[in-house]
Amino acid sequence: MENTHKNISLKRHDDGTPSVLRKPTVYKMLHFYRKSDVLVQLTKVFCERFLPHYGDRTVDQMVQAARSVKQNIAEGLTDGQTSFEVELKLLGIAKGSNQELLEDYQDYIKKHNIPEWAVMNTSRFDSMRQFCMEHSDEKDYHSYLYRWTDEEMANIAICLCHMVDKAMTSFIAKRDREFVEEGGIRERMTAARLDMRGTQKQIIAAQEQEISNLKAQIASLQREINALRAQLSKQ
Repeated sequence: MENTHKNISLKRHDDGTPSVLRKPTVYKMLHFYRKSDVLVQLTKVFCERFLPHYGDRTVDQMVQAARSVKQNIAEGLTDGQTSFEVELKLLGIAKGSNQELLEDYQDYIKKHNIPEWAVMNTSRFDSMRQFCMEHSDEKDYHSYLYRWTDEEMANIAICLCHMVDKAMTSFIAKRDREFVEEGGIRERMTAARLDMRGTQKQIIAAQEQEISNLKAQIASLQREINALRAQLSKQ
């Protein structure tokens, strides 16, 4: 029977046994995860500095949206080792939360009559975009969080949201293609079983060949013994 799971690349344990688990994704190394961590810290400080501490649900909404992006990326890519479906679902939630956070920042600058640098396409926007492209870790932003104005912080956050969205869109599309080609955990389990059966058949075939060779050697030795007995009987 033709192996319909030949496109699935299986990991192997030390003894050669195939594994149904996918290769883990080191999500903390991904730029869009690291930028999402920046957004969590930046949003907390932004809300602390520029939004009312009481009576405004926007604070909780923005902080929770930022955390949802980061947490769902982490959980999705961790659970993705066993399930494409769960990974794609959680990445979709993260993408939606990122869009929610983006709109919250855009609503803030509209409400406060602050210019959106990306729309104006000024030299300030070019400098900001370059900075965000080159820096993906919270430590690179930390010293600025209590120095930037609300205009600067909001525009930085908007820029980061766009970058996270673009990177996640590409990543999800790649995962989608992998899912179509490889299927989910059931397909990997089937592929692993077929691989194991193939390995077992190879082992059995090798053992049968070894047995056949031993039988041939035994038959040859038996003939030699019979020839020697015949010579001895004539003496």
